[in-house]
Amino acid sequence: MVPSGSYRTTDFVEAARALRIDLIVASDGDVPMSDLGRSRSVIIDLTRIEWSAARIARLKPPPDAVVAADDSGVVIAALALSMLGVPANPVSAVLSTRDKAQMRGLLANAGVPQPEFRLAAQGRVAEEASTLGYPCVVKPRDLSASRGVIRVDTDTESHRAEARIRAIVEDACGDPDARLLVESFVPGSEVAVEGMLVGGRLAVLALLDKPDPLDGPFFEETMFVTPSRHDHDLQDEMTSLTENAAVALGLVTGPIHSEVRCGPDGVVLIEIAARSIGGLCGRALSFGLFGESLESVVLRSALGMPGPGLDKATAATGALMLPIPEAGTLLSIGGIEEALAVAGITGFNQTIPNGKQVVPLPEGDRYLGFLFAEGLTPEEVERALRAAQAKLDVRIQER
Repeated sequence: MVPSGSYRTTDFVEAARALRIDLIVASDGDVPMSDLGRSRSVIIDLTRIEWSAARIARLKPPPDAVVAADDSGVVIAALALSMLGVPANPVSAVLSTRDKAQMRGLLANAGVPQPEFRLAAQGRVAEEASTLGYPCVVKPRDLSASRGVIRVDTDTESHRAEARIRAIVEDACGDPDARLLVESFVPGSEVAVEGMLVGGRLAVLALLDKPDPLDGPFFEETMFVTPSRHDHDLQDEMTSLTENAAVALGLVTGPIHSEVRCGPDGVVLIEIAARSIGGLCGRALSFGLFGESLESVVLRSALGMPGPGLDKATAATGALMLPIPEAGTLLSIGGIEEALAVAGITGFNQTIPNGKQVVPLPEGDRYLGFLFAEGLTPEEVERALRAAQAKLDVRIQER
């Protein structure tokens, strides 16, 4: 299952072909970024969870597995699997990953380390932030990809952020009067944990460092590099924290992607999702002797197919997400050939065509493109990505 604008459809289609899986792509519209070939497709409505799940469950022959590539489909996938009688995560557990307030409550009840938090009704963000103590992070309860997430340091900034976030929620067809989540800002480096739950136990596929500081006011992710350069004890803490969080929410199977912060008082959980890493970042990972893709690992695990196991990604690799610097019309991205000529760079994918309107965070939720690199060490990978990014020339016509 993919939303119509998903970056990942092509990668899942190719993985299915390699595994000789009879694939059905369920989406809420056209999937122009993929060549479905002989794969079937079915239209669903991501806003009608029960209707879409029933539509998938009634397919003939019935599916053996249902995999959601993005956050928007994880609840539908869980419900469809329940209708099909296939072992899966409880729908209530998956729902908790889509409501940040519910997730925070369950984690708090289980004693999982996380930021302090409050729920703020209309006009109460500044009051709740003052109670927690600045700096704070204000966010919607159900958006993803850092959309609508803003750091605030004063009451004035809190009032402005609340108005801006409520407008973003309304633009995303949500309830602009819904309570917002206010969290204590946790300083420190951030790491993504990519893994697979098997019988409630976490098999870590990769720990991806984020070398660029994510201190706000917005939280646009720019770079992932693996393997992690943090010491092994800290890596074990990240893994244990993610597994404990999954248990607290009731998740037992399938892909997991979490974001953790190495704060002054230890590792804390920022987010956890019942799906694999988003965008095209999965292309930076490969597994086993023959370089199996992340999408192949996800599909094979969902179907219980034999394979090389869930070994960690081995090579030093990384991905750089090219941010949108300003709103307007994308005219061009120059310097691509020069960027690809940088030692260690393995590819570049432009994901927004020239001539399209672009919107930066916190209102936007997309990137201009993705750079990929590999090397002998994480340091080599980071240097290559930064050198290649410096070669790119993004031209945007302001609105």
